[in-house]
Amino acid sequence: MAEITYVRGDATAPLGKGVKVIAHVCNDLGGWGKGFVLALSRRWPEPEAAYRRWHRERAKNDFGLGAVQLVPVGPYVWVANLVGQRGIRTGRSSGVPVRYEAIDTGLAALGEDALRLGASVHMPRIGCGLAGGRWERVEPLVTARLTARGVPVTVYDVD
Repeated sequence: MAEITYVRGDATAPLGKGVKVIAHVCNDLGGWGKGFVLALSRRWPEPEAAYRRWHRERAKNDFGLGAVQLVPVGPYVWVANLVGQRGIRTGRSSGVPVRYEAIDTGLAALGEDALRLGASVHMPRIGCGLAGGRWERVEPLVTARLTARGVPVTVYDVD
């Protein structure tokens, strides 16, 4: 079994050798503009463009809660757009947008992709920023769907 390694740093600059997948949580509205996605967009235009196209063409594809879109951004680096958030938090919102079941489904699919690519997975504490989730609920999903299957995971906490 692989393990989760916690580091301080930037998940858009993943550490280590080999193929890497940077995972993050997106909403199901097609919105991209706050949180970790801004760091991704500063580094690469492809994940945002692919996500917006995926949402725009959702009548003809698998876009929805629990879906994952892998976007290549370099010869050994991919970004995984994981739809794990219902809507966005607004001033009138009650409850949080995170959907743990969707994150679980998405991580299971990501685990398959990572094994196929021979990749490690790198992420911030997904679902725990603007989505309003708690890491105590997400971490066991990461363990079950990734590290228990032999996929090494690095979680980045920003300074």
